[in-house]
Amino acid sequence: MNHRHRMLIALLSVSLPLLGLALAIIFGGPSRPAPMGSINDPFKSVDFSDLPPISTFQAPDGQLLAYREYAPTAAQSTGSVTLVHGSSASSNSMHPMAKALAAAGHRVYALDIRGHGASGIKGQIGFIGQLESDLEAFVQAVHPPAPATLAGFSSGGGFVLRFAASEHRSRFNSYLLLSPFISQDAPNQRPDSGGWANVGVPRIVGLVMLNALGVHTFNHLPVTRFALNDKARSFLTPEYGFNLAMNFRPLSDFEANIRSVDRPCAIVAGTDDEAFYTNKLESIVRSAGKDWPVQLLPEIGHIPLTLEPTALDASVRQVRKLHHAA
Repeated sequence: MNHRHRMLIALLSVSLPLLGLALAIIFGGPSRPAPMGSINDPFKSVDFSDLPPISTFQAPDGQLLAYREYAPTAAQSTGSVTLVHGSSASSNSMHPMAKALAAAGHRVYALDIRGHGASGIKGQIGFIGQLESDLEAFVQAVHPPAPATLAGFSSGGGFVLRFAASEHRSRFNSYLLLSPFISQDAPNQRPDSGGWANVGVPRIVGLVMLNALGVHTFNHLPVTRFALNDKARSFLTPEYGFNLAMNFRPLSDFEANIRSVDRPCAIVAGTDDEAFYTNKLESIVRSAGKDWPVQLLPEIGHIPLTLEPTALDASVRQVRKLHHAA
């Protein structure tokens, strides 16, 4: 083999992987899934006429981020609950649950996580880890009364699980996971979250490789799109860039994430959940060595977990138990 042939082979060995990486990033993004009625439709019956106004706090980068505050309406006030909405949503979606918790005597805060609602640019955050910094800034600015519980629904539950294992974990006394997203590799994961999300896996793989090399230039590109109807797309977050998708979830090693949680934690989900196999949640938790209570509510679907009176009552009871255990 002459020198020219060796140079050609060396050039191809470098250029072909780079070409594959470029093609994965350019063409490997998510498609738009068909609207999912069981996610879009239930909110049509929710009364938002008494929705509290938006308040704001300043994040470390100076961005004003939004939340809604619910004063306790019971005669006796006991602690607080901070609510984190699910993927694509905003604080509005947690309105019925916030009212139920306030009626039980808790001061409640419903957040617009950065990249959602009135917090920043929809679908985008500046870097992976920014959401933890934002939540730390919220606690420092607002000082939720103790005992303080952080509760999250769906992807928000996954982020709460992430936060509960982080260096900021002591900011809350306990944690409540409502039908949480655990991982795309976890036993409870339905394909495409039951049709709710389409993920551009080739693009994610390509961006993970670039990020490992310290290249973050393309992290704004969408990697996840949600099954929203046209009306919902106009006010919710229809897609996530790479940074948000990687941050608004548990750590990649979800079992280690669960093992690292050292504060009281509980899980509530419905047996008829369309996004996850909720009957596998308890075995996931037990395999990680945790004895957290896992309550499955009969005939409750994914979104109804945050809307149906029986489901709201179950969450209120779990918060009460967590406050006693903290």
